[in-house]
Amino acid sequence: MVTVLVAFAVVALLVPALTPLLGRRVFTVAALAPAAAAVLTVTQTDRALHGGVTERFTWVPELDLALALRVDALSWVLALVVSVVGALVLVYCASYFGPKEPGLGRFAGVLTAFAGSMYGLVIADDVIVLFILWEATTVFSYLLIGHDSVKRASRAAAMQALVVTTAGGLAMLAGLVILSVRTGTTQLSAIVEQAPSGTVVTVAVVLVLLGALTKSAIVPFHFWLPAAMAAPTPVSAYLHAAAMVKAGIYLVARLAPAFAMLEGWRETITVLGVLGMLVGGYRALRQTDLKLLLAYGTVAQLGFLVLAAGWGTPAIALGGVALLVAHATFKSTLFLVVGTVDHVTGTRELGRLSGLGRRMPWLATVAVLALVSMAGIPPTIGFVAKEAVLTGFIEALHGPGAAWAWVALIGVTIGSVLTVAYSLRFLWGTFGRKPGVEQTEPHALHGLGVVPSVLGLAGLALGLLTPVVAHGIEPAAAAASRSGEPVPHLALWHGLEPALGISALTLLGGVALFLARTRVEAVQHRLAGSPSAAGTYRRIMRGLDHGATGLTAFVQRGSLPYYLTVILSVFVAGALANLVLGGPWEFHVRFADSWGQVPVVIVMAIAAVSVVTAKTRFAAAVLVGVTGYGMSVLFVLHGAVDLALTQLVVETVTLIAFVLVLRRLPPRIATANPSRFRVLRALFAALAGLTLAIVVIVAASARTATPIWPDLPALTSSFGHGLNVVNVALVDLRGWDTLGELTVVVAAATGVASLIFVNSREDTLPRLRDRPESSDERRDGEPRAWLPTSAALPTGRSALLDVVVRLLFHGLIVLSVYLLFAGHNAAGGGFAGGLVAGIALAARYLAGGPAELGAAAPVRAGRLLGLGVATAAVTAIVPMFFGKEALYSEFFEATVPVLGHVEFVTATFFDIGVYLVVVGLVLDVLRSLGAEVDRQRLEDSRTSTRDTIEADRDPEEVSA
Repeated sequence: MVTVLVAFAVVALLVPALTPLLGRRVFTVAALAPAAAAVLTVTQTDRALHGGVTERFTWVPELDLALALRVDALSWVLALVVSVVGALVLVYCASYFGPKEPGLGRFAGVLTAFAGSMYGLVIADDVIVLFILWEATTVFSYLLIGHDSVKRASRAAAMQALVVTTAGGLAMLAGLVILSVRTGTTQLSAIVEQAPSGTVVTVAVVLVLLGALTKSAIVPFHFWLPAAMAAPTPVSAYLHAAAMVKAGIYLVARLAPAFAMLEGWRETITVLGVLGMLVGGYRALRQTDLKLLLAYGTVAQLGFLVLAAGWGTPAIALGGVALLVAHATFKSTLFLVVGTVDHVTGTRELGRLSGLGRRMPWLATVAVLALVSMAGIPPTIGFVAKEAVLTGFIEALHGPGAAWAWVALIGVTIGSVLTVAYSLRFLWGTFGRKPGVEQTEPHALHGLGVVPSVLGLAGLALGLLTPVVAHGIEPAAAAASRSGEPVPHLALWHGLEPALGISALTLLGGVALFLARTRVEAVQHRLAGSPSAAGTYRRIMRGLDHGATGLTAFVQRGSLPYYLTVILSVFVAGALANLVLGGPWEFHVRFADSWGQVPVVIVMAIAAVSVVTAKTRFAAAVLVGVTGYGMSVLFVLHGAVDLALTQLVVETVTLIAFVLVLRRLPPRIATANPSRFRVLRALFAALAGLTLAIVVIVAASARTATPIWPDLPALTSSFGHGLNVVNVALVDLRGWDTLGELTVVVAAATGVASLIFVNSREDTLPRLRDRPESSDERRDGEPRAWLPTSAALPTGRSALLDVVVRLLFHGLIVLSVYLLFAGHNAAGGGFAGGLVAGIALAARYLAGGPAELGAAAPVRAGRLLGLGVATAAVTAIVPMFFGKEALYSEFFEATVPVLGHVEFVTATFFDIGVYLVVVGLVLDVLRSLGAEVDRQRLEDSRTSTRDTIEADRDPEEVSA
């Protein structure tokens, strides 16, 4: 199963690259991933239906976190739905999209990635893994809904879906964490088996339900689904009919055996499920856009599904699982039919289509098959599912919760009447002949009818093969209901039972409601101004925008002293409050570990005091750097050579960044706006510094447990096969933390560059070959000059400095590579090595300007950052495919000619990723704060000069 998930990821990454070669045919390649998942699921049938198939890879043993996957009967059904429908929809896309569709490769890759995330979600047996994949489907659906980013409606719909489902997902995360803590495990099957209870559990279950209801567009969170119809039709057919909206239904069904009898569960499920059927069915009857009609019909069907899947009794769960399969077939068929109609006619407006049934009889037949299943007419799987649900609720009238069973039965009956009515409305609106409307002339199908035909016929075949289908649905129903109760047999025909009579009444009522559509539309028109969930959402978002704008205006005043005052005030107040309330405290102060520390600390103190009296910004930056370099010396005195080296290079790079930024600021401090509260600021700074000193002393004196550092050298040598404790800890012992820090570094680099670059983040660094001296002025056959002539150097640059930097540059690069590979046993590592390489690049820039930087690093910073994170992530994950834990390091040693005894640890690849990220970060800073600022300054200078010339010209000359 993990292999299939990796296949999804690989295909999703390859598809965009293959699109220029294959065009629309790339969708058939993308379909191979869900097809492989379907084949695997079919091969797992026997084991899944009789105990389950499990795979488990340890992630964080100390926290009992693991990549746990499990296919039981319920997840087997969902996995088949997700994979089979996903493969068919991808095949349909090959005919649906035109060869010049913008962003075709990206769309195919994202849709494949969504299918993989959905497949992983339904087989996940760890709540953390489930949540990660849950949010992955949210992000991918956002990208798919907003595929046509030029249209404002697409962007708004994508953002609305993202906001609603993400908010629910965060609530669900809190609930899952509470359940995990309460049960002592993150394994989903174990949580369901233990079925904890209590007030805290009830709150947790409500939070999880909130996430499931938002994901499945249940009232009152249903409004995002109709808005999402701005997406391409294949997206609607897959995400909003067969896959994404089923995620919430699946989670409700998965938790129902444990929590269906919990106070509030059944009441919530019943009320919201019935409201969904009624609201969705009512709104579907007034839609003229065929996709919107189906969207509101989907809202109604999802209400029916959550009611059946979450009730918790075997009989109703049986119908719920069957309905889940039926809905995937008939609703995806109908969406694809609408996409086909829109494609061949250019419209999906009900009032503009007429006589299409005679022009496209096969497509009309396919639509009828799907509509018959949706309306619950025999012999389709939709009829089988609805009969099972009605029978289950009729039986529930005589058990506990009979009152709510009555509410559910009446609600399902009325909702079914509406379903029949809007099914007839869809058939008449799409294929019927309308008086006064010009007959529609469709274009050729070009293969668009194949996939809808397969899915439409599947609904009929599954109904006729109910005895065979029952072998999979009945075990799934048992997994979605309380244990100890037998699951009734699923059959196409149970005789003349009350459920059949209710079905007959719903058919008659639906036909009558459709025939009276003119009167119904008149009533709906009069009620059109009633409050709606979508309107409420818009008002809430407008209120949030206004509130955020007001709060930002109040807090972000553009005053650095104000910001520092707020930050330090909160720190001082919070720290002092904790010190006062948390006492008594013990203080253990040692003057110094060695007399060598005293002069260093004195120099650092003098530099710190001098900073506040410095007159120029450059002097202040240098003095701040002195304190950092002093810290490096203190590390050396403590024997921490590795930390000293890292601190040294970090301080150097930071100082360079300071200098680059200061070029855009006035050279002197407080010349335009001198401080009026110097004494008050000094007192407040002293208070903040004294508070920090007290906190450090208290924290250092508060240790009561035995520290772990005495064990680190032995652990570093035996577990990490290295002697450098710091480096082994970073890339091996706590590699996950380092990987997270790398992503933060990339985000920071992106943020800094985004603040500087105005129009584009493309690499615009000039190269030495672009200079006239190096191309046009150089004679044929003449070797390229090692050092450009002084005339080619930027103004104000020193040729002597350029020569020195060029002589040192390659040595620094070699030193950085040495530190990278030697860091596992000696001072160094990827971080220190990357910073040394960054210092070399910074020196080239400072000596020769952007052209020198472009010559030294002819690669985009973004590619280095991405390659570094990818290298570290792959190094962390690869061991799992060999049965090892993530971040497992393999140790090799051998005697190599010339080199002698050589040792190598696979964690070095992780360190290489760190190295690349750090180099990319420094390069990005130099590009943004250096080269881009230079370009902007030059542009501003040219603009100023041009304006001055224009101002000095004679007015008569200008007019002439």
